[in-house]
Amino acid sequence: MSGCSKRCKLGFVKFAQTIFKLITGTLSKDKIEDELEMTMVCHRPEGLEQLEAQTNFTKRELQVLYRGFKNECPSGVVNEETFKQIYAQFFPHGDASMYAHYLFHAFDTTQTGSVKFEDFVTALSILLRGTVHEKLRWTFNLYDINKDGYINKEEMMDIVKAIYDMMGKYTYPVLKEDTPRQHVDIFFQKMDKNKDGIVTLDEFLESCQEDDNIMRSLQLFENVM
Repeated sequence: MSGCSKRCKLGFVKFAQTIFKLITGTLSKDKIEDELEMTMVCHRPEGLEQLEAQTNFTKRELQVLYRGFKNECPSGVVNEETFKQIYAQFFPHGDASMYAHYLFHAFDTTQTGSVKFEDFVTALSILLRGTVHEKLRWTFNLYDINKDGYINKEEMMDIVKAIYDMMGKYTYPVLKEDTPRQHVDIFFQKMDKNKDGIVTLDEFLESCQEDDNIMRSLQLFENVM
């Protein structure tokens, strides 16, 4: 592995750790200041003000995220393999590779095979601090694997199974082998209102917002993000 590749991996691990702090609310103002004091970046990232206007992150938070993303890997992009390595470190008792694959392609909105800093923070802004409607639209896009504007039962099964695989065999309570299928069957029964075998965005939004059980189930996605 080249020196640049090692720096890329280390940098994105730090980036993932910073994301985790944001998710758990442990990245306080003081910690942000500490992170900034440690940085070696002496220039202001191009487009920072624009990102601040487009996202729900402060300039300070963007600077911290930018340092972890860019300073350690000058190429400024992350590929799928690196993305999988990051997730594997957070879920050592399970197999995060498939979930990371689906999540990576949801971040990679232009389908270029790589994700830029702007792609990351735009999606994270929605998932961490967006409205319920924004989060649900993004989640719908994740489940819509083939991007045809609909979710079928097979697509939902693939995502749900990937989430259970990532959580691992140590999940409590212990899950039965057919639990993902049961989970999907319940989802589809409630979401596919006209019983045509697919779930549209409107059906997805309506079903999720009117059913507390579905909303609680969808929080599983937020917890692993």
